[in-house]
Amino acid sequence: MEGENPQPQMPNYHRSDALATKFVDKTGHLHHKAQHRQNKLKATKGDKEVKQPAGGHDTTPIPQAPPGFTVKFTFHRATNLPMADIHTLSSDPYVSAQLNTNLPTRHKQDPPMRFRTRTIRRKTEPIWNSEWIVANIPADGFEMKVRIYDEDPADHDDRLGDVHIRIDHISEDWPGIHEEACKIKKKMGSKRAYLIRGCAAMFSTGLHMNGELIFSAQVLGKTESDNEGRVWTVGPCQWSQHLSPLIGRLAGTKDPGKTDEKGGKKTAQYNFQANQFQLAGPVPAQLYHRYVEFKPFVAGMFNSQSLRGRILNRTLHHQFSRIYNYDRTTVYGSFPSPCKEMALKFLELVHFDQGGRVYTYVITLDGQWRFTETGKEFGIDLLSKHTMHSNVNIYIAFSGEFFVRRLRNPKDHPDSDNPDNQATHLADPTGSGAPDHDPPRDPAAYELFIDNDSGTYRPQASLLPILKSFMQKNLPGLKIVTLDCGKDKERMDRLKTQQRDRKKAEGHGRVVLQGSRSSSVSSSDEDDLDELEEAQRREEGPEAEHGHGPGRQGGKSKMSRGLRDLADEPKGRIMAWVQDRESKGENERAGHDSQQQQQEPNEKSHAPP
Repeated sequence: MEGENPQPQMPNYHRSDALATKFVDKTGHLHHKAQHRQNKLKATKGDKEVKQPAGGHDTTPIPQAPPGFTVKFTFHRATNLPMADIHTLSSDPYVSAQLNTNLPTRHKQDPPMRFRTRTIRRKTEPIWNSEWIVANIPADGFEMKVRIYDEDPADHDDRLGDVHIRIDHISEDWPGIHEEACKIKKKMGSKRAYLIRGCAAMFSTGLHMNGELIFSAQVLGKTESDNEGRVWTVGPCQWSQHLSPLIGRLAGTKDPGKTDEKGGKKTAQYNFQANQFQLAGPVPAQLYHRYVEFKPFVAGMFNSQSLRGRILNRTLHHQFSRIYNYDRTTVYGSFPSPCKEMALKFLELVHFDQGGRVYTYVITLDGQWRFTETGKEFGIDLLSKHTMHSNVNIYIAFSGEFFVRRLRNPKDHPDSDNPDNQATHLADPTGSGAPDHDPPRDPAAYELFIDNDSGTYRPQASLLPILKSFMQKNLPGLKIVTLDCGKDKERMDRLKTQQRDRKKAEGHGRVVLQGSRSSSVSSSDEDDLDELEEAQRREEGPEAEHGHGPGRQGGKSKMSRGLRDLADEPKGRIMAWVQDRESKGENERAGHDSQQQQQEPNEKSHAPP
């Protein structure tokens, strides 16, 4: 019937409908889970941006231990050492000592205490009389591992023998060791050196094969300090200066012209200088930093784990040994304790304020201050400056850069750490280069700007006041100013730019010896050039000094023109060879006869390689 309602029909269900329902439910669940995760990532995005890579300042405390004793070790001399140099039938011996105690360290990677004596030249019975004073050695004694080496800058140093000294107990009543003759073990010594010694002993009744090291140890008293739980070097404050003309030529660094006996400026030469200065301990316990893992390969480089890490580790160790190389030009010295003369020696090592130099430095956990001049040229040649200076040590005390400026009026200088308020001595008001007068030899006339600009260890800026106090204790009389590479970046960059500008300005007008073909610039070359300048000055007469003499043309001397011609000679030869090659190319394109083509091999044989 038309007015009747139709009967409801049952829907036709398919088995795929149940799967579709489950799919929709699953999709909604995944969408809800993804949205929840996205919201969680947004909430933690700010925290992840602030998160820093592992490393930097380490707050691990020093393990506590009862107070120990201060001990003075003395390496007096050695007898009957083998002959490592067959040409001189002698050796260049020095002592490398490592002190071990039972005190626990903050980390197992903390470097041990080490000491090195100066090198004695051409002696098989050297006399060092080197003292090493160490504080807080525990009552259960120590172990001293001594190795005697022959210094060989051109090759690796030959080991001449070992001495191990073990003391199980010390106290204030300990009698100590007084010039005891310790037998040198030959097992790990150089076989070649002992072979030469044996051959020499066959023809001389006065020579013996068994060597001895004369050693002393004396307790100076109980260590009175709050730094229990570690040992440190009290003194003496030894320093060493390492010179390398070859690296100086590569890095573009040079010494300022020295003054000769007649008061005139001597020729400046390329010379890279690395310095080591032992500061009186203890280093403040808060100064404790680990390398920063800013790249994945950094951890392998310090721990020498992967193949790449082992290669980088070995390369940096080799760079350290080359930069801080000991040879006949190495200069040594020491001070019993920090004093005004010690601050003055530091100023001499950094050439006072001459040259606008900026230095890279590292302070080790035992207070050894290592620094070299830094710059763009030097940074290119080394993998990592601070890693190299630390000798790839995992933990150090502090690192960064520093420079020295001279105060114009030290007495009227305000006591402020604001670098903008500190007027400094200008290189030369006329802008004609370095000043002729010598810098004042008073630490109070200078200030040391030191910062924490080190990407390798990233020292904490809040520790700069502690560093300042430590440096003031070791460099009395010298004003110390600290800069934070983050907060004071703008001022720090401006001051360093001023230093670099001064370096460029003071570098003008200097004659620099570059013509040596050897791997290093010898002092004899410098003397020859000085003699040439003096002879030319006598030949030209007094008028030549004003640019009017016969030996001057356009303000330049015969010597300068000769050096210019000498430098232009290779350039002229190369240009002649290029023109010859171009003319031969034109002949080939013009299609000359076969006779000219047969002469070309003979012409090519005259071209320089």
